[in-house]
Amino acid sequence: MAGKSSSKLPLSGVKVIDFGQYIAGPAVAMILGDLGATVVHIDPPSGPLWESPANATLNRNKLIVTLDLKTPEGLQQAHELIAEADIAIESFRPGVMARLGVDFEKLRSERQELITLSVPGFASNDELRRDWRAYESVIAASSGVFTDMGLNRVLMGINPSFSPLPLASAYGTMLAASAVTLALQSRERTGHGDHVEVPLASAVMEGLCYNSIKIDDYPDRYKSMRELEIERRRVEGLPMNVSYEELQELLDPFYRSYLCKDGRMFYVVCPSHKQHAKRCLKALGIYDDLVEEGLPEEEDTYKSTNDWTSDASLGVYPLPKFWAEKISERMKEVFITRTSKEWERIFGRGKYPGAPQRWLQEWINDDHAETAGLMVDVDDEEFGTMIQPGPMVWLEESGEEMLTPKPRRWVGFGEALAALKVHKTKLPARDPKAENTGWLDGIKILDMCNVIAGPHSVTYLARFGAEVIKLDPSKPFYDCWNTVIFGMSHGRGKRSILTDIRSENGREIFEKLVKSVDVIVWNAPDHQIKAMGLDIDGLRDLNPDAIFCKLDCFSGVRRGPRSNYLGYDDLVQAATGIMLRFGGSMDTPEEHAHVGTIDVMCGFGGALGVATALYQKLKSGVIGRPRTSLSALSGLAQIPFCYDFERRELFDEPTGREAAGYDALTRFYYTSSDRPILLSAYESDVSKFSNVEGLEGFEDVAKEDRAAFLSSAFVNARARDWAERLQAADLGGVICESIESIRIYNSREADGTPGTDRGSYSFSTYSDHPSGREVTQLDPFAIRPTRSTIYALPPSQKYGQSTREILDELGYTAEQIDQMIEEGSVSESWSEEYLPT
Repeated sequence: MAGKSSSKLPLSGVKVIDFGQYIAGPAVAMILGDLGATVVHIDPPSGPLWESPANATLNRNKLIVTLDLKTPEGLQQAHELIAEADIAIESFRPGVMARLGVDFEKLRSERQELITLSVPGFASNDELRRDWRAYESVIAASSGVFTDMGLNRVLMGINPSFSPLPLASAYGTMLAASAVTLALQSRERTGHGDHVEVPLASAVMEGLCYNSIKIDDYPDRYKSMRELEIERRRVEGLPMNVSYEELQELLDPFYRSYLCKDGRMFYVVCPSHKQHAKRCLKALGIYDDLVEEGLPEEEDTYKSTNDWTSDASLGVYPLPKFWAEKISERMKEVFITRTSKEWERIFGRGKYPGAPQRWLQEWINDDHAETAGLMVDVDDEEFGTMIQPGPMVWLEESGEEMLTPKPRRWVGFGEALAALKVHKTKLPARDPKAENTGWLDGIKILDMCNVIAGPHSVTYLARFGAEVIKLDPSKPFYDCWNTVIFGMSHGRGKRSILTDIRSENGREIFEKLVKSVDVIVWNAPDHQIKAMGLDIDGLRDLNPDAIFCKLDCFSGVRRGPRSNYLGYDDLVQAATGIMLRFGGSMDTPEEHAHVGTIDVMCGFGGALGVATALYQKLKSGVIGRPRTSLSALSGLAQIPFCYDFERRELFDEPTGREAAGYDALTRFYYTSSDRPILLSAYESDVSKFSNVEGLEGFEDVAKEDRAAFLSSAFVNARARDWAERLQAADLGGVICESIESIRIYNSREADGTPGTDRGSYSFSTYSDHPSGREVTQLDPFAIRPTRSTIYALPPSQKYGQSTREILDELGYTAEQIDQMIEEGSVSESWSEEYLPT
């Protein structure tokens, strides 16, 4: 099996019917099409519901058919297409497709091998919200996205804060694409299809899970200067009115932008790794001077800070004010002496993370993006040659085939049906014992990742039944803010072992683990992968049937000039224009405030890669090597405006701190209760305003006067009243909720269930969390299969908790384990406390 190889795309022969509109549904089908599936997209006679050049991207590799489901002929043709399909996708409000005559439940009862996917805005079991007009901004406002845009916006007193990034659709796309592919690979083993629901509101909450976790008695050592300043102002009753300039002085020196000689800002992200901050200061030529001035470096930063020799340590986030200010001032003086391009090369080659701030238009036309295949050319019928985002997930052996996607093509019903009939689906007999099992029951995964994207991809797979071992070094490279705080989210459902894989015994343990699993996931550079024998030839010797998945920052299908550069979520935000759009100018860049904005999305991408490789292995025997990167997923996060073509209109999406929305029909308005409301409507909705009490006559108002009319009207009633009036008229209108309020109203004591039955939002409170603190965190609830099981995940173990247990399973005696612990090749813990104080 391992000897087989092929450039054939992994989902070749899979047939998909895409009824989706707007972003998420079509994007799922686009990704499946990129991976080789035959996709037929259905549009109504009036055309797509969202008019945008982005549709050219979302519908590439698809045949487009116009059908009127409200006519007997159109409905019959839709059923004929579905009868040939493996997967059918829709993205409307719950019940809409069934009312049109395309009832997924009924279709699956007739063809149990069919996989159906629904991507509604809110969950079908959300009695309050399921019938709302769930436009992107409505979901964001309801889910706390606009009121929790990070510490910067809190300190500047900007609340709510608008962002045009379609985070709900982006997260929902990757969750849904991975879910249907997992269902597909499960079908190869069991013969059973499934129906899957992925509510976008639940998806965006999963994407923001690092922002919504609540840890009681949170230790002060993890609070940044910004967090401490927020606490101080709240205690003293002071306003949140910090200027942008004042805000810069509250930033960690290794987590901020610096002005360069060419007038461009350069973003540095070196806060938590033992060596990155040191390498950075050495490259700047200021390390020795700072050490002479007393810059401390603790040997063991996992001790309580009460046992430190100082109140700071290089490589530990956050630095206290004294050292933060001193280091920042020195770094400013040096950065201004070179151009941002020079610094990018110095940082990249020196193996510490940093990147120039770029606009999206620059990124789309960037040499690295083009060379690496992160941007591709597509000859679209309407727009001519377009630059579009490249593959978001690929397999190494066939990725090259994905760099020349076919443009969307409008065809008749007969041609679409014939294209589907070319492929014949062959499945095993249905296994009656496969009911109520997880899609990944019996699959073993070795997680060697760090930070967020990699480990999050594996904790996501754990909910489907995968058995996961988390392998970390016997002594940590990252500080405990990065490992323990983040690990409380991405360590769930895993057993932890600590081993020095560079030592002789550690290498032996590592190789035994590799031989025992089905999948290995690692976010390491190529030279380290080769050194550990996980390159193609090395893994063939260790475990020829194992799938190896790699995630990194800047890679594409092909090697580009920056493919080996290190980086994190924030760097990709800087490099691809997200920070400049959010901040508004080159002088005022801001990180898009959510922790893991692209990280978590990339994690779901890694899971999709694993699911695709598992399907390919079952279908053809080819052992694939899935890949994804943060840069590859940045295109999805910016899909509404991530394209270019001759005579393209300006890149003029909402930018900066003053942005309140897109236009008068989609923006924030203040009400008499001083709580903002988010209105979201299209031009086609204008006639509905006459049905809203207090907005009579709006349809006669000139476009340039709409914002003034609505501003005057909305201050005459409470936000709650306006939300009810707008929703009654089938208009998008919601109160901007906070993540805190959503967590409070949707939390329960952990009860061993995954929360899929609890509507669009669900949290569990762990009063007996292993950390010794009460912890409330999001449930693993966004994927809702009908036939298969989603498992509730236990809290994250303390690092090293399962070291002895795993070594015992590998055949080591208690005496051997004790010896290895004594010599340091393995460890049972990094610290005395779960969460060092």
